[in-house]
Amino acid sequence: MFKIETFSLGPLQTNAYLLVAEDSQRAVVIDPGMNPGSLIRRIETLQLEIEAILLTHAHFDHMGGVQELRQLVNSPVYLHDLEAEWMTNAKLNGSANWPQVTPPITAEPAEHALDEGQKLELIGHTFTVYHTPGHSPGSVSFLCDKHLFSGDVLFRMGVGRTDLTGGSERQLVDSIRTKLYRFADETIVYPGHGPRTTIGAEKASNPYVPA
Repeated sequence: MFKIETFSLGPLQTNAYLLVAEDSQRAVVIDPGMNPGSLIRRIETLQLEIEAILLTHAHFDHMGGVQELRQLVNSPVYLHDLEAEWMTNAKLNGSANWPQVTPPITAEPAEHALDEGQKLELIGHTFTVYHTPGHSPGSVSFLCDKHLFSGDVLFRMGVGRTDLTGGSERQLVDSIRTKLYRFADETIVYPGHGPRTTIGAEKASNPYVPA
C-alpha cells in the first residue's frame, strides 16, 4: 500500500498528508497548508519524488504552502474547477479576510482540474475523486481503497463550517449522507483538521449529520 504521514501546519493546524509508496520514493501530498517547513524537510530527507499535489479545496489554510512546495518539487497541482480562481485571489481563498492570521496568500493556478468520479493513477494506486460541496463549492474528497481524505467536509464528531464564500449547509449534509456515508464502515477518514475517524463511527455518533 502506502505510508501516510500527517503534518499539522500553520496557525489553524491544518492536516497535510504525505503518502509515500512502500516500494519506491514516489509520493503524493494532500493539502500543503501554511508554514510547510516540516513537510518540506521530510520530503528532502527521504528524497521523494512528488507525483502530485492534491487539494481538497482552496481555502488559504489548505493551499498556503503550495507555492513554496512547488518551488522544491515542481509537481502539478490538482483542484476542482469551481475554485480555480481562488488560487490567485486572496479574497476568494479567504486569506485577505483574516489579517490577524496571515498576510494575503496567492499561488499560480492549478495545472489539472478535478471532477466527480475522476480516477487518478498515482504512486501505483487509484484515487477516486468525489465532489463533496458544502464547506466550499469545489470541495472534493479522495478515496483510495479504505482511506478517505475528506478535507473540511467531515471531521471526527464534526463537520465543516458553511458560513464562508460559497458554503451551504444543505449541500454539506447532502454530500456526507449521499456520498461519504455510503462507504464501508471501516473506511478510515483523514480530515482537514483534528484526528482521524471512521465512516462507521461518524454514522453512529456524529451529532451534526446522523445516518
